[in-house]
Amino acid sequence: MASAIGVHTKVCDDPLDRWRIRLSCPFFIMRRCIPISKENQLNEEIRDKELRVIDEDGTMLGVMSRTEALDLAAERNLDLVNISPNANPPVCKILDYGKYRYELQKKEKEAKKKQKTTEVKEIRLSTFIEDHDIKVKANTASKFLKEGDKLKVSLRFRGRERDYVDKGKDVMTRFAAFLDEVGVIEKPAVFEGRSLTMIMAPKQEKPEKKEKPSE
Repeated sequence: MASAIGVHTKVCDDPLDRWRIRLSCPFFIMRRCIPISKENQLNEEIRDKELRVIDEDGTMLGVMSRTEALDLAAERNLDLVNISPNANPPVCKILDYGKYRYELQKKEKEAKKKQKTTEVKEIRLSTFIEDHDIKVKANTASKFLKEGDKLKVSLRFRGRERDYVDKGKDVMTRFAAFLDEVGVIEKPAVFEGRSLTMIMAPKQEKPEKKEKPSE
């Protein structure tokens, strides 16, 4: 066993021979090298001869050969990640790749949460709806608008109700009035078949005007 260890610890100037020796050593553990994007080449995927290396604490270690950078990462039981492949020379960082990927995915999830997808909610009214019921529906619509969603308000005329178009338009006007503080009419009520349809959008808060300092 002593002679075997002596072989593996022998100084070797040839990088290829050095890797053959390390691979043949029973105590050598292959570092992670999984297929990933070019932007984040990992360990042996990095093919550039010279690299500008940053350690796990963000300290600039300077320009060194690919072999030196890989050895340095292996000594620290960490990974060598190409974080800026288009730089000259490419910038690589020594870090825990598993933790690095976790942090990236966490940031992506947080960014998606901030990206609000606007939905169009629908509220249906009727020609002879009572004021109390208009208020109830307006309260529901107010929640949608406050959450950033748009609102489609529809009123269908059934049978002879088509003779009461003015009544239907009045219902639409009263409904919109209840939402005046949280919404604006984006598309006034128009006929679509036998229905009046109106589109409302959340009201955008106007930035407060700064008062000019008194002279």
